[in-house]
Amino acid sequence: MALDPVFEPITRRAPELPASLKLPHIAPTADTLLEHSLKRRLAPGGLPEHALGRMEALVLQLARIQNGSPLAFDLLAFDSPQLVVFAADHGIADEGMSELAQSMTCEHVLQLLLGAAPVSALAQMHGFDLTVVDAGVASHITLPEDARHKAPLLLRKIGYGTRNLMLGPAMSQAQAVSALHAGMDVVRHLPGNVIALGDVGVANGVSASLLLSRLCGVPLADACGRDDFQGPGIDDSVHQQRIEKLSAAASRHRKALGPLDALAALGGFEIAMMTGAMLQAASERRVVLVDGYVAGAAALVARSLSPNVADYLVFGHRSADSGHRLLLIHLQAQPLLDMGLRLGQGTGALLAWPLLLAAQGLLER
Repeated sequence: MALDPVFEPITRRAPELPASLKLPHIAPTADTLLEHSLKRRLAPGGLPEHALGRMEALVLQLARIQNGSPLAFDLLAFDSPQLVVFAADHGIADEGMSELAQSMTCEHVLQLLLGAAPVSALAQMHGFDLTVVDAGVASHITLPEDARHKAPLLLRKIGYGTRNLMLGPAMSQAQAVSALHAGMDVVRHLPGNVIALGDVGVANGVSASLLLSRLCGVPLADACGRDDFQGPGIDDSVHQQRIEKLSAAASRHRKALGPLDALAALGGFEIAMMTGAMLQAASERRVVLVDGYVAGAAALVARSLSPNVADYLVFGHRSADSGHRLLLIHLQAQPLLDMGLRLGQGTGALLAWPLLLAAQGLLER
């Protein structure tokens, strides 16, 4: 299938990153000797090669991540796992890109703070500490006076929602850099060696689709399928109108080719903060559990900024969004689960957590 005509061939050299952006150093994890010894432990005599299938690949990835000390690697150890949910609003929601009112972003944040969201039960079940980050919600977040916080709220608001990218860049380059640094700072102050990342934001799937299309050359019609828009009345004509609007927006920002420029022009504050969080977590050799489509878009940007970050990313699931399948293909990532989720908030990442515990157990026998 031909690429959308609004995209120029991505053959020119990407612009240099600004000096104000301080990216952490991320070490690669490749270790052939470690992999050889672990494969022998996982499949003792009498078992065929790769008998554990993709579980073997998961064990090896986790072991490589935790093999950063001078001591010889022995067992996997998961300490103080964290779930961080970044929330922000998107100006593109004004163009009718979601059946949900923008106020639902704040409502979902309140559910997380009160422990009423589905992922709250999973976090409690699996021993994850849940932190909610206001990266750019369009309103103040205030709980009822008689309500009790079940999760802390970190105020890292870059702005009250991004601008409408139909009219101009979603954020300035300075705001994008600030959001990246804020995400790094959030992780820097959290304990543990495992971090799961989720998102909240009405219409943030549109930004994910635009970033996938721009950074990977995927046609917008494939990155943003009709079924991705939930709600009644979404027929072919309505979907086509939305694709035409997004194509016009992409054309307006066709010179934003590099990862930072694309993030500023098309992304959201929560995507930028998740990107920074992934980079910082990888620099600290933490296991990074990536949730759905929007978190995957952040992973795409993070990999473009620092390719070694891919060694630390464990993709929890493949969501029902049509673009997420294509994004995972471009990242050459195999998700642990495929359950048709559309929820976000880190739900799929925590549903996959028992598989990481199983990987731990396989080395303990």
